[in-house]
Amino acid sequence: MTPTVTISHVAKSFGQVHAVEDVSFEVYAGEIFGLLGPNGAGKTTTIRMMLDIFKPERGEVSVLGGAIDEAKKNRIGYLPEERGLYKDLKLEATLIFLATLKGVSETTARKKAVDWLKRLDLYDHRQKKIQELSKGMQQKAQVIATLLHDPDLIVVDEPFAGLDPVNTRLIEDIIREQQQAGKTIVMSTHQMYQVEALCGRIALINKGRTVLYGEVDQIKHNFAGNAIVVKGQGDFTNVPGVLETRHTNGDWHMALAAGANPQDVFKALAAREGLKIERFEIAEPSLDDIFISVVQGNPEALNA
Repeated sequence: MTPTVTISHVAKSFGQVHAVEDVSFEVYAGEIFGLLGPNGAGKTTTIRMMLDIFKPERGEVSVLGGAIDEAKKNRIGYLPEERGLYKDLKLEATLIFLATLKGVSETTARKKAVDWLKRLDLYDHRQKKIQELSKGMQQKAQVIATLLHDPDLIVVDEPFAGLDPVNTRLIEDIIREQQQAGKTIVMSTHQMYQVEALCGRIALINKGRTVLYGEVDQIKHNFAGNAIVVKGQGDFTNVPGVLETRHTNGDWHMALAAGANPQDVFKALAAREGLKIERFEIAEPSLDDIFISVVQGNPEALNA
């Protein structure tokens, strides 16, 4: 299968700042691909090179079968992290206008807009100006603008920002529907549980480089032993070899540094005075644990 998107060893600098130094990955039709990384890692710059907003200084970008052109841009839906709807214009008119810019007839755009507005519970607000809508409503409006022209490639940057749990579930369902329709979806987000729920493969960018790339399940398998769960009484923080400790639902979740031995962590805990261990187990690492291990622990790049 030919990938919808190929990013091969791209780099981009702004003056003395090397925003992207060496990023590579491929994305295929019918998959939700997670593009991850800490703030300032180069994710947004990579997305903008993918969409031909920025030109890479080196490396190659192929989208929808080759170099991007105006016709291909009409086949792309992009939800940027910085929202860009016209705040002084009315919601429905704005959506119709943006769809016509992507080559959709006004009649078709109007009909599709009504369907989307009803589904996302915005129909009664269609004559309001964008600035009169709540943050969550504006986010849903941006999602409609991204999908109204029925794009083949969908790129969403923090698609769940500002949404309550009900609307988060709704947008999740819509993203899965797009996947089932054979669309190619690239999702960038800091919400690792959303990535685990939706994405089959990911690329993790850190300091402008791809440091982790592959199937989520295989990456978790490769990082087995990098997370433990402990239950007990006492202080389980500041343990040698542990990068981060989280206390949730009575359990202590520990993300281990690369090379740290769970048995050494157990010995360190057992040696503490006044500490009682009731349960100690090696856990399948979450993407949160892996993210922390890679970004803070900085192990060698790992490709599944």
